[in-house]
Amino acid sequence: MSEPSHSQKSLVNVDDCVLVVIDIQDHFLNKYDQAKTQNLISNVVWLIQVAEHLDVPVVAMGEDIDHNGALNQTIQAALPKGTQVHDKDFFDLTSNPEIMAAVDATGRKTAVCVGMETDVCVAQSAINLLAAGYNVVTLRDAVASMDADEEVGLGRMRDAGVAISSVKALYYEWLRSVSRLVNLGNKVPELKTTLRPSGLVL
Repeated sequence: MSEPSHSQKSLVNVDDCVLVVIDIQDHFLNKYDQAKTQNLISNVVWLIQVAEHLDVPVVAMGEDIDHNGALNQTIQAALPKGTQVHDKDFFDLTSNPEIMAAVDATGRKTAVCVGMETDVCVAQSAINLLAAGYNVVTLRDAVASMDADEEVGLGRMRDAGVAISSVKALYYEWLRSVSRLVNLGNKVPELKTTLRPSGLVL
C-alpha cells in the first residue's frame, strides 16, 4: 500500500475545493432500489446547495448523454444557475479534455467526488485526479454501485491515496467552527430543516 496522500492526512479546506458531480443519470439510478438512489440524490442535492452558499464551484457531467440521457432532473435543478453539464466519453473524467479544463479553470486543487458508479467512473476519475496533482476526497454516502462493487471502488480509491469521507464529515470540515456553523444556519436555516435529507443527522 502506498504512503498516505496529503488529502488522507489533512483536513479539507473549503476555499480549495471543487465539487465534481459524476454521471447521476436515471440510466444508472434505475439499476438500484429506490431507497438507495433517493439517499444518493438527497445527499448530493443538499451538498450542492451547501457548496453554492460556501462559494465552492461545481463541475457536473453525464456519460454519453445522447445515449444515456440527461442528468437526473432533481440533480439538474439543484445545480447553480448557468452550470454546464459536460458530456463525458472516457470513464475517467481527466481523459476528457473539456471536462479536465473545466476542473482546472476553477483554480481549486481539492476535488470532492460524488456520483456514479463508485467502482468505475468515480474510482477512475478520483485516481487520475490524484495523479494529476489534485487532493481528492470521495464521499461514501454520495456515490453508488452495487454493494460489493461499492466496496471494491472505495477500497481501490483508498489504496491509491484518495481520502474517503462522508457528507456530514465534509460539511463540518468545510465550516470548521461554531461561529461559521451559526452564521450559515442564520443565513440559510432550511439547510438544517426542510432541505436536509432525512437520513442526514447533523
